[in-house]
Amino acid sequence: MLRIRLQRRGRKKRPIHHIVVADNRKPRDGRIIEDLGRFDNVTPNNQLDLDRERALHWLKQGAQPTDTVRSIFKNQGIMYEMHLYRWGKSEEEIEEALAEWRERREEKEEKVPTRKERQQALLEAEEKEFQKQLKKKAEEAAKEKAKQEALASDEEEEEDADEATAEADEAEAADEDDQQEAEAQEETADEEVEEAADEETEEVEAQEEESGDDSEEETEAQEEYDETEEEVEASDDEEEDTEDAADEDEEESKAEGQVSTDMLAKEAIEHIENTPLDELEGFVPEDEDRVTVQRALDDKKENS
Repeated sequence: MLRIRLQRRGRKKRPIHHIVVADNRKPRDGRIIEDLGRFDNVTPNNQLDLDRERALHWLKQGAQPTDTVRSIFKNQGIMYEMHLYRWGKSEEEIEEALAEWRERREEKEEKVPTRKERQQALLEAEEKEFQKQLKKKAEEAAKEKAKQEALASDEEEEEDADEATAEADEAEAADEDDQQEAEAQEETADEEVEEAADEETEEVEAQEEESGDDSEEETEAQEEYDETEEEVEASDDEEEDTEDAADEDEEESKAEGQVSTDMLAKEAIEHIENTPLDELEGFVPEDEDRVTVQRALDDKKENS
């Protein structure tokens, strides 16, 4: 049975495949019947050099291509042309159909990227995915850092709150101690004041007792002094009465020997008024020229 297959040629790590027609019973690198072309799959565009007419000839002779060769023939339109031939199409119909097929193939080739382009697109996609992963990791790291900072800040705030509470408690305790100390000092001061007041009271009472004794003595002395004063005053009064009586006697004696011309007009008038009429004889002499004295005597006489 005839086979259309690839035969490896070239050198190590740089193969070149020949498209050959050979008996399937022969080894891969054995004797061939015909060499149809070359296929280089190392180049970017998979370079192909094929004798199309001889390939169709051997297909029409019943030669069977391998899967790889069939894929190559299909890509070149040889299998499509062979299919039209088997359907009994004329050469013109086959040419028209192949022309349409080539147009569609060209449009498809324009859209389909080459191997290099596919490799570049793959690299770009991988790079984009890598950058995306890096960005995602950076965002996660930033979130984790922010979370840790938030927890640390919360802990610091709690510590500050605890410290503030402790300080407030200490301040309250200190205030309570100060208040208790102040109360104790006030109580001590009150006790001292009370003790001082008691001592003063005791001293005052003692002084009052002493002063009471002294006052009693002073009262007795005062009473004795008052009695003495009364006696002295009584003696003085008696002396004054004696003196007054003596003065009156002297005045009477003087008046008996005096006349109005020897006195002032006021004294003469008072003497006239205070002396009885019968004792006034000769008191106003004839040479008394003061009308007031004469009138006082006349009034005394008329009233009598």
